[in-house]
Amino acid sequence: MAEGWAKHLKPETIEAYSAGLEPRGLDPRAVAVMEEAKVDISKQRSKHVNELKNIRFDYVVTVCGHANEHCPFFPGAHATVHGGFDDPPKLAVGAKTEAEALKHYRRVRDEIRTFVEKLPDILKEVEGVKS
Repeated sequence: MAEGWAKHLKPETIEAYSAGLEPRGLDPRAVAVMEEAKVDISKQRSKHVNELKNIRFDYVVTVCGHANEHCPFFPGAHATVHGGFDDPPKLAVGAKTEAEALKHYRRVRDEIRTFVEKLPDILKEVEGVKS
């Protein structure tokens, strides 16, 4: 969802790549709730971080705790920024209905949108701290 939001909201300022430590495929519920927000992520693909090892990044942004704790080193990255979000699939495991499961996805979707909207300013702050 973060990649989708970055491409939708900040295409001129953020070149977004998304990958994980344990790719599980594109989540149909994530696709559905992003479509509700008029963002099409259906063409995105679940990738392992090793697929991005030859790309030189300015920043690495992690969005889940597991990635923040185990994120590999990316040479050249000025900084790693963490935005911690709940994992919707884990939250949805205990849902009694599909509507209840989607409620978790929508909440996290909206939280990620807010984070991505603020991301350029967050990165400027990180640079200011490093100076």
